[in-house]
Amino acid sequence: MIDIVFVDSACGSLKLAQNYGKGEYIMDGPFAVFISHEDGSEPTKEEIEFAKRETVEKERLAWEKAVPLGGNPADIFGFDLMLSVGDIWENQPGIKRMQTLEHLYSIYPNNDWHQVVQEIVTKAQEDLKTVRERVLTGESLRIWYSNKPNEMCGLYWFMEQLDQWKVHNGQVFVVKLPEWEANEEGEIIQKGCWGEVTPGEWHRYINLQKPVLAGFIQNCATRWQELQRENSPLRAVLNGQLVSVSEKFYDDFILREIAAEADEFNEAKIIGRVLAKCRLGIADSWVALRIEEMIRTGMFEIVSNAAKDMPLYHRVLKKST
Repeated sequence: MIDIVFVDSACGSLKLAQNYGKGEYIMDGPFAVFISHEDGSEPTKEEIEFAKRETVEKERLAWEKAVPLGGNPADIFGFDLMLSVGDIWENQPGIKRMQTLEHLYSIYPNNDWHQVVQEIVTKAQEDLKTVRERVLTGESLRIWYSNKPNEMCGLYWFMEQLDQWKVHNGQVFVVKLPEWEANEEGEIIQKGCWGEVTPGEWHRYINLQKPVLAGFIQNCATRWQELQRENSPLRAVLNGQLVSVSEKFYDDFILREIAAEADEFNEAKIIGRVLAKCRLGIADSWVALRIEEMIRTGMFEIVSNAAKDMPLYHRVLKKST
């Protein structure tokens, strides 16, 4: 069985899930613990040690509850192409996709994003060729997707590939991430995308797997072709449907958070609130680029820039009078 995901973190997590929970739990390797106080004070040594013990115990329990999926990491393919943003006219990732990814990654510190993006697109091209060859020999595949715009776009794009390959004979299965679920304590949990699923959780979703009918593949392919012809700057999920929208589509969410701030505000804090509160399924890079456009048009002024080793948006802005 070939597994297809559309988020890099989901790809890594799913590979770990294949053997996660197998054998006795052993704490191996470094791990990070994040502690913060609202008043900005440093955590005490006791607080740090308690957080470490709590993290190790939580990981041990997750390991013991997990059911290893089994399989081979070489059967898992990730296509994190961020297809909800930018030009999608190309049938397979190429120059246009490279340009879009470079634009999105430009907010992060790096001396040569062109080289990084070139490697991402080249690997996607090679992986797509490998998947095609294996599927055409009769191998089955399973696609993991959610309502997140990039994952929904990935689903439609990949179905269009399958339609071109004439794969309609029951080889394809899909698993959609639930919009909400209850944990063992009865608390409601909402995950935005498969990238938020930990290695010990994947086994819980296998029973959601559904076979795909030929009509579904063809309908997705037709809709993706329509979106390609529209070729808008952005695509969003509205009422469960993938639609073309303006690049300003999310601006009101951003401006609403900024309106609640004083004249001078921390841009990173705004981006964090937009992502956490609104749960729009978009990346920090897109929010940052929209704020960058607002700065360009004179809505805000830069008070202090980010450090060289930090994303562009780690800076202080001021509302223009």
